[in-house]
Amino acid sequence: MKYRRAAVCLSAVFGLALALAQTAPHKIPDDLRFEVASVHPAQPNQPNSAIRPAPGGQRYLANNAPVTMMIMVAYRIKPEQVIGAPDWVNNDRWDMDAKAEKASDPDELHVMLKNMLVDRCGLKFHLETKEMPIYALTVDKGTPKMTPHAAESAGVPWIDQTLVKPPLQVRLHATAVDMPYFAFQLATRLDKPVTDMTNIKGDYDFDLTFTRELPPNLPADALLNGQPIDTSGPSLFEALKQQLGLKLEARKGPATVFVIDSIHKPTEN
Repeated sequence: MKYRRAAVCLSAVFGLALALAQTAPHKIPDDLRFEVASVHPAQPNQPNSAIRPAPGGQRYLANNAPVTMMIMVAYRIKPEQVIGAPDWVNNDRWDMDAKAEKASDPDELHVMLKNMLVDRCGLKFHLETKEMPIYALTVDKGTPKMTPHAAESAGVPWIDQTLVKPPLQVRLHATAVDMPYFAFQLATRLDKPVTDMTNIKGDYDFDLTFTRELPPNLPADALLNGQPIDTSGPSLFEALKQQLGLKLEARKGPATVFVIDSIHKPTEN
């Protein structure tokens, strides 16, 4: 699907910003709704897609985002975990500006996003568990190398992506990130869902620098501005071990499958 590449952009190209609350766990009512929400078709030919809570905890914004991306963010799943979607769900793009009645934590905002999909798109679905190829995120030997996020500076979890040496070497800068969210972010950069099996609780700050693989259509001797492309540095798998004390293992395991029973295009407002 064409939007997949754009979806890797919520931090620089995708950084899908969804997250758990920064306070102690609490019961969240399942009927929370945005006070007002504007949803309308996006202008054509925009290069990127994005969706995230805005700073302050009162607004949720989407730009040029397909409904599938909204579902992915709300339920922390990859595109291949969404089954039964009509073509427009993947292909049509939408802008959204939703406002809560008051400042809310990210978990509450995501309940509102889920309910908006029900109210505006008539979304009906059911979840199934399917055995499928996944990556298990686990702890490598020793103690994880991450800094606990200071409680007094709690905020919306976020992962920024910057290019260290274009086009392959990148750095992820994580702020107030928990492991389920990190697993979801890793999945946006990999070919399989990632399941958090670390048993690590809490929120962390860390940097992760790695070298992406050459795109399949780019020859190994390709040049950038007349210079060979720098492919040195650890892969994502190696960097996780060396820099964070974590590892990814390919295996078969249970993954959630989101089965769409019925849906219609968003009603505008």
